[in-house]
Amino acid sequence: MSEPNSVSPHWLATRTALLAEVPGWFDSQEAESLTLSLPDEDWLLEITPDSRLVCVAGYDLDDMKSMLSDGTPEDLGTDELAKQVKFFLQQTTSKYRQKLVAEGFTERMEMNDDFVAANFEQPIDLSAIADLRKKIHTCQSWFRP
Repeated sequence: MSEPNSVSPHWLATRTALLAEVPGWFDSQEAESLTLSLPDEDWLLEITPDSRLVCVAGYDLDDMKSMLSDGTPEDLGTDELAKQVKFFLQQTTSKYRQKLVAEGFTERMEMNDDFVAANFEQPIDLSAIADLRKKIHTCQSWFRP
């Protein structure tokens, strides 16, 4: 969900090490973020080529539209759909916001025609693989239901 700004010179080595050492990464191209599901199914963890650790919760607008209309012919307007999705996202993020902010993450909302997402991100040092591995495991432990 996050797009890289500039690729760190340490990206390829770190990416290779993380793929070998941490199971469960989604398939991605070399220049794309590494993405991992977190134990709370609404959340993903990303390591970006531009040196950011991002915890993401988001909803696909078409999926939400289907869920909210519950098979009825009623069509939600864009504004109403966005309002409902933001409500669900607020519920999803409220459980973790305080911990993430206390640990130095900053929150950024992202919305386009396809999805709405809350991104909690912090800069990381891609050359410090042991520290990064520890941060990944810490995030995984926070999001256990």
